Amino acid sequence: MGYSPSLASLKQHPVPTWYDDAKFGIFIHWGLFSVPAFAPQCGSIHEVLAQNYDDFVVHTPYTEWYQNAVRFPDSPSAEYHRKTYGDQPYADFRKPFGDSLAHWDPDAWADLFAEAGARYVVLVTKHHDGYCLWPSQVANPNQEGWTTARDLVSELARSVRSRGLRFGVYYSGGIDWSFNPEPLRTATEFMASIPDSESYRDYADRQVRELIDLVEPDILWNDIAWPTEPPRLWRLFADYYNAVPEGLVNDRWATPNAVTRMLRNRVLRGLIDRIAKRWVRGKTEIPTPPPPPHCDYRTPEYTSYSTTRRKKWECVRGMGNSFAYNRFEPPDATLSLEELVHSFVDMVAKNGNLLLNVGPRGEDAAIPEHQSERLREFGAWLRRNGSAIYATRPFSEAEGRTEEGLPVRYTAKPDRLYAIVLGTPSRESIELVLPENLSLEGQSEVPCSVLGVPEAKVLREGKRIHVELPGGAPTQPAFAIEIPRIAKTP
Repeated sequence: MGYSPSLASLKQHPVPTWYDDAKFGIFIHWGLFSVPAFAPQCGSIHEVLAQNYDDFVVHTPYTEWYQNAVRFPDSPSAEYHRKTYGDQPYADFRKPFGDSLAHWDPDAWADLFAEAGARYVVLVTKHHDGYCLWPSQVANPNQEGWTTARDLVSELARSVRSRGLRFGVYYSGGIDWSFNPEPLRTATEFMASIPDSESYRDYADRQVRELIDLVEPDILWNDIAWPTEPPRLWRLFADYYNAVPEGLVNDRWATPNAVTRMLRNRVLRGLIDRIAKRWVRGKTEIPTPPPPPHCDYRTPEYTSYSTTRRKKWECVRGMGNSFAYNRFEPPDATLSLEELVHSFVDMVAKNGNLLLNVGPRGEDAAIPEHQSERLREFGAWLRRNGSAIYATRPFSEAEGRTEEGLPVRYTAKPDRLYAIVLGTPSRESIELVLPENLSLEGQSEVPCSVLGVPEAKVLREGKRIHVELPGGAPTQPAFAIEIPRIAKTP
């Protein structure tokens, strides 16, 4: 169908099956900020927001916000910059980043992502510093030559798609420090800094349209907010859907409104800061903003939902506390394979996807080994258990427990139910009672199995599942019991 620039028409756009089936994607934060690769070690983004609210944007663990942090002479980032680079301006990182591209192998990246079991890849094409990873023909009026000479976007798109993966683009529409260089300390200052000029509105709209023409992205992943008024955004969405019918837009497209205009008032902003500071104290996750009038899916950051959501969603997070590479982040900040698998399975059971970030180095355009290793381990787990993940849908009950107390998450296909046990049992057998609302009426006794463990013996008596694990439990962080022909997706 063709789409027109109205909410009524846009809301007819369905979440494409490929995305609902995919479950796992790779995010890539890579740019000039990858050269200094520094952010203070203050914990997770949740901890910094709760404990350092007054300096949240300065002490963020996100290295991709380095350019803003060094504008404060008293910040850890500014101190690091003085010791390492003297008075060198941020723009001078263009040369070492450009030099590193001689080592870049997009095919090697694509091979790794495919080995990890990812089904799609989203590249940051322009982050908050405004630097573009393609030679945009839309000139930046404030920063000459603020693009790469090589078209990194198209090169990676070709490599990724040649491996059968989908390709999306991230664009920072709400923040661009080449248009608004004012230093930012608090969350409200950050949200108030969306460039408010016709020049930027035209620039952002034209650049995103250029990306659509360039690579026909399967996902348009905007960040923070969008600078144009709604009618112009609806026109962009309609043109995108008409060009890429199976494309998606995420939920970070809030257009200028009374709240964003109110935040530009320093007095009102200070009042909101005092209220927000008290509210976030003790919080363990970043609050998810309300959805815009139209989006295909939601994107909670470094957190996930505790219950199954009707609307499709995607957890977005790094392997550690930063998205972009942080050369000083300790190894114990990286997700363990068990943490990664358990959180991922929980997301899938509750109608979520995972967009897991890698942060390539700025000196050689290589993905750090500890991140590559984790992706390979994750891919090995998915090769054994992928049938319980890909192309599944939430079951009417997402959670359960074995009789020993191990958590269980359920996923379903039209002719299968999967009970994914999180953890390793302490003995060589497992007892599990299937959900009460699972209808077995008229079903014969059918063989069940443990994915990737052919020697396991699975017996079903009514709704009770008994699993024998000869030789001990599987040496993996989670394993899936496949129960054929008795499950119906709700």
